[in-house]
Amino acid sequence: MANPPADYAGAFMSDHVVDPARAALVIVDMQYATGHPTGPLAMKMAAEGTQATTAWRFARISDLVIPNTRRLIDAMRAAGGQVVYVTIGAAKPGAPDAPLHMRKFFADTGNHLGARAHEIVEELAPEPQDHIVRKTTVGAFSSTNIDHLLRTLGRQDLYFTGVSTNMCVDTTAREAADRGYAVTLVRDACATTHQDLHEAALRNFQRFFGRVRDTDEVLGELAPR
Repeated sequence: MANPPADYAGAFMSDHVVDPARAALVIVDMQYATGHPTGPLAMKMAAEGTQATTAWRFARISDLVIPNTRRLIDAMRAAGGQVVYVTIGAAKPGAPDAPLHMRKFFADTGNHLGARAHEIVEELAPEPQDHIVRKTTVGAFSSTNIDHLLRTLGRQDLYFTGVSTNMCVDTTAREAADRGYAVTLVRDACATTHQDLHEAALRNFQRFFGRVRDTDEVLGELAPR
């Protein structure tokens, strides 16, 4: 049997030139509930004595995800691109508007509209020109109008950051790719519970769905030419 290509994961992906005027930065679930080291998930794990399970996640969020996403926000705005925040959570306590498999998760993290857990972390706070869509599902395209929003805004090139790499980020990015968007996952602006899950999700994504790039590479694509 012939040896596979050296870059097997990306063997079928074609690159293209990004147009910043048609680009959007999609920031997924960067809320206090699960996207901040002082939030409910982090505190719950600490109280249970199982914080070692999420240590990699929250260290990465503090050291990489928040600062790199901040850099990407500033660059996207400067380039004339759009910033879109995706949030996760219920409309009310008890999560009656959420699918069954999400209700306990929302309840355990106190994640519903009006709660601090539902708020986007202060370091990445939206501005009036940004857009926010709230989802109750893992993938944003299943429970929001994000597809209509992005098409109305004329956005084709999407860059994804946030949490969790192998869940909400990956699922939403795959949904976008299947709908015809050109998608890039920003490797050092995403996090999940374990490093192996993070790396596996990125490697699998670039097999068919889109590109994986570092923050500095994306900043280069958005820089004035």
